Amino acid sequence: MDPEGELAVPANYVERVNRAIDHVVRNLDQPLRLGSVSGAAGFSPFHFHRVFKALLGETLNQFIKRQRLERALYLMSHAPGRSLTELALDCGFASSSDFSRSFKQHYGQPPSVFDLESFRDARRDDFERVVSAQEGAPRFTALPAGQNPDGFVANVRELPARTVAYLRVLDPYREGAVQAACERLLAWATARGLAGGQWLGYMWDEPETVSLAKCRYDVALVVEGDVETAGEIGRFDFPAMRVAEVLMRGDGALEARAFDWLYKTWLPRSGHVPDDQPAFEAWIGRPFAHGNAHFELACQLPIRPA
Repeated sequence: MDPEGELAVPANYVERVNRAIDHVVRNLDQPLRLGSVSGAAGFSPFHFHRVFKALLGETLNQFIKRQRLERALYLMSHAPGRSLTELALDCGFASSSDFSRSFKQHYGQPPSVFDLESFRDARRDDFERVVSAQEGAPRFTALPAGQNPDGFVANVRELPARTVAYLRVLDPYREGAVQAACERLLAWATARGLAGGQWLGYMWDEPETVSLAKCRYDVALVVEGDVETAGEIGRFDFPAMRVAEVLMRGDGALEARAFDWLYKTWLPRSGHVPDDQPAFEAWIGRPFAHGNAHFELACQLPIRPA
């Protein structure tokens, strides 16, 4: 989270709400009660409810329901063929009828007739308009399914379990927001002799299904041992996972095409579906080492067998 944004809050409140968000992310397919989530944050239920809404602009129940619905949109996009019952249970709804009712309340149509392609196209247009308007940004163009003009090659890798120290950025497409977070985490890591480790960036929300203002991006550094984190610097444990990886060196438009190719072309032909993890930017060296016009990183899509 960005402590320099419009809402000035104590650093320990940011830390606690991040712990609550992490608890929700880890347990989205399970019942999530106010008591258990507030306990993960170290607040009383009443106090937590007020702090959570003040920081995120929505109640815990609204946040959980939105996360489940947006997860359903992601699965409908990238793991098609699942029944409504499978989608409902995978995303933490009690039944397919509960899922359909909640979906219609939020999106105006039941999932069975929802025009997902048009919805994603509109969100993609929003993303390209916002990012392309920033100083020095390239023009983004979606890469159609089946095309690979850049000659991308995906390698499947097994990654061990990893612990990261992270700094969360809300509404990350604000100009300079992610770079500023990287600078703060880099200063923290340098003071502890950790800056030479593996740097990661990952988006918990897909901008083609989630409004840009509601997206969450973590700048992170893989750490080992008993590294203490506090305040806006959080700690998260990722399990071992399999990823499809594309190496790229170029601008943001090339990175966007790499992920387009992974999702739209490679994934449907691979015999895999996306795993329950965010897609990663695994930086070669430090993040933004070449400014914001040239990136050197591996685009990593977590996958599992279909």
